[in-house]
Amino acid sequence: MMEYIDRITIESGKCGGRPCVRGMRIGVVDVLDLLTNGLSFDEVLKELPDLELDDIKACVTYARNRMDHAVIAV
Repeated sequence: MMEYIDRITIESGKCGGRPCVRGMRIGVVDVLDLLTNGLSFDEVLKELPDLELDDIKACVTYARNRMDHAVIAV
């Protein structure tokens, strides 16, 4: 699985402290929104030309890892 640690950054003064791509003002959520609206990786790269393919993969991996947690039944 791809590592995203060098590609996804969180800075308190940038984008409200939300995760961004490589310190740019492109939020992980922005990339995910484009993907969930049906854009392909290639189309996202055309829409956001400062991104690299590995940035998109890092966004997906970051989101996946944030959602992967144990659920404890109560």
